Amino acid sequence: MVLSSSYFSSSLISSAAMASSALFKFHSQTFKAPNPSPNHPKSRISHLHFPASLSRHLNKESTTRTRFLVPLCSSSLPSPPPSSPPTSKEEAILQAKTCLSSCLVKPLNNPKLASPKLKKLKQPRFRLEIPILDDDDGSPSSLSQLAFSIFSDMPISRRGSNVVKLLFLWPDTSFIEPAVNAFRSDSTNHISMSPVSEPLKRALKSADVAVFMAPERSQLEDVRISTEGFATKPVVMINPRWLFEEEKSFGDDFIGSFDVIYAFTGLEVRGILSKRKGVIFKCVRDGVVSGERWNVLVEEEEGDGALKVVSRFKARPSMEEVELVLYNLMAMNSPITKSAKFLKDLVSNITGKK
Repeated sequence: MVLSSSYFSSSLISSAAMASSALFKFHSQTFKAPNPSPNHPKSRISHLHFPASLSRHLNKESTTRTRFLVPLCSSSLPSPPPSSPPTSKEEAILQAKTCLSSCLVKPLNNPKLASPKLKKLKQPRFRLEIPILDDDDGSPSSLSQLAFSIFSDMPISRRGSNVVKLLFLWPDTSFIEPAVNAFRSDSTNHISMSPVSEPLKRALKSADVAVFMAPERSQLEDVRISTEGFATKPVVMINPRWLFEEEKSFGDDFIGSFDVIYAFTGLEVRGILSKRKGVIFKCVRDGVVSGERWNVLVEEEEGDGALKVVSRFKARPSMEEVELVLYNLMAMNSPITKSAKFLKDLVSNITGKK
């Protein structure tokens, strides 16, 4: 079986930030997972389940892929419960925004963390995963709009000042002009993350928060140098362009030092007679990073198809671990398995043996 992490391709419902629907296309990164046993149903991990209004736009006959929904929107909707997966692109943006703002409050108002001399203090490092690209296969305008949707009107301030200076570090210079046009703010600065130049170093010195937008694997060393040069001030990474499975080959735990405070991945497993949709979801509440679990939720077969938590992980689960959870769930509820269990119990009652 071949699984892939790909970006969502569908016609999205118009939002306050968009006058009409638009088609978003994404490239794929593929990796192989171990084949399940012959008794396991064949799986298809395909898309994030946003019920009814969004999922009907998906191509149900697509190849085996994990697809991430793309929220590109205003944040005008009421906030959903932080522990529940988003049911729309607006809710996803607002959840991520709420998680990040709550995590930034403490470091921005802690005078010790603002001092470059106190290098022994742990630097706040946060990571959010809300993948978004558009028909230009990663256009600067779509990524700039995502950044603006998250950081515009974010309720954060710094001790002694209402202004928080944000430094956005982009994959290359083509992203800078769209970002400047999107924000139009004196409190934000935009620069390319590679190479680590003198202008970049000066920009880091004057910023309160550094935000790396969609860094590539090849830029990892530049991200490290800039992060370490930012002393104890908070660093945010949004939508790194590599697979979680690839991080095992990075050779150290630099990327692991970023706390994932918001992430969701939609998935679907298809068995012989049924299919189930679900979500891998993490959302840090109230700025408390430690202890938040990774939740695997699956759609109920009966009723309104509500998502139910079927497993929780302390650490981020691998795709193999998630597959095993879903395989076992489907096996427990499939007619074939129920028949086998009934026959086994019947034989046990007759023979007296288990």
